[in-house]
Amino acid sequence: MDKEKISFTFYQKFVITILALTQFSVVLDFMVMSPLGDVLMKQMNLSTNQFGISVAAYAVSAGISGLLTAGFADRYDRKKLLLFFYIGFILGTLFCGLATTYTMLLAARIITGIFGGVIGSISMAIVADLFPIQQRGRVMGFMQMGFGASQVLGIPISLYLSNHWGWQSPFLMIVGMATIILVMIVVKMQPFISHLDSKTENNVFKHLWNTIKNRNYRIGFLTTALLSLGGFMMMPWGSAFAINNLKITNEQLPILFMVAGVATLIIMPVIGKLSDTISKFKIFTFASIWMIIVVVIYTNMTESPLLVVMILNVTMMIGIMGRMVPSMALVSALPEMHDRGAFMSINSSLQQIAGGIASAIGGMILVQKTKLSPLEHYDILGYVVIVFAIANIFMLWRVSKLVKVK
Repeated sequence: MDKEKISFTFYQKFVITILALTQFSVVLDFMVMSPLGDVLMKQMNLSTNQFGISVAAYAVSAGISGLLTAGFADRYDRKKLLLFFYIGFILGTLFCGLATTYTMLLAARIITGIFGGVIGSISMAIVADLFPIQQRGRVMGFMQMGFGASQVLGIPISLYLSNHWGWQSPFLMIVGMATIILVMIVVKMQPFISHLDSKTENNVFKHLWNTIKNRNYRIGFLTTALLSLGGFMMMPWGSAFAINNLKITNEQLPILFMVAGVATLIIMPVIGKLSDTISKFKIFTFASIWMIIVVVIYTNMTESPLLVVMILNVTMMIGIMGRMVPSMALVSALPEMHDRGAFMSINSSLQQIAGGIASAIGGMILVQKTKLSPLEHYDILGYVVIVFAIANIFMLWRVSKLVKVK
């Protein structure tokens, strides 16, 4: 059955497009903080610690929000839930663009995280409701294109807008784009209420607890957490490593991100199709081994030409995204319909929290003696990522077995 290919209907294509666009806007909102770091710290007189807290505030609030909404996620029309949280996300992003002090910016990032952090899990629940497992690899491939598009468009456009109209302008651009997407959801998307016919625990706290205590679900949660721990551990330090160790210039950095982003846009649909036609677990395993080899090479590199760094970044992105698409497709097949909203909310929360923990672990491993000196122990960080990658192969094998049993 996993190899059977089913064509998408026109409405399914619309839902894929609109969910991919919502993901793009949410990811872009998170991504713009990185290229705006320097100008934000200078114009708002922020210390590096304050800027770090403002970035972490989003992930923490998103994780907590996901856990708090998990019990309610299967009690309402998923379209209404998506609209509620997307409106909150738009308002939070607007407040970011209007912030004039550190306190206002921090509060705005918390608000944006509370609402934006839940949108991904709602989207995943809608995907699981509308698309059978035979289509889900392709769907996940298109959904994850938001990550690549945010790199292609987010960094260069944000830098351009901030240089000409101030650091607030990228946030206001996202608000305008998201408002158009919101109107499309209101007008064109149908309600998603099929899960309401299923037997769902009336008490929201019991529903949350029943979802957490399900052994099969916990295997999925652990798989996602390990995937995020390994995946996010190197990401925050990518720019610093490229500049200080590989001697990439600040002018070359946007080009590096853009090339990796374009590669991601091309890779995602291909991996999605392969996941549906070959085997999701086999694709994940191959991508993991691929990534392990590239990580060993990349983390031990010294000063290198831009072209070499670009090629290594693209090959590493193939491994990273080659793991993400099939793993998300398999994990999404674990919950029963009446548990999907709660499952996806908890899963998304663990993803956010694990990403924050990964950044903290990376900060403890890495050493930079001065602002201009190379990062030390980046190779050790790579070896830790490899350990998580190996553990993830075993965990996703367990998930694949559970999905086949279903």
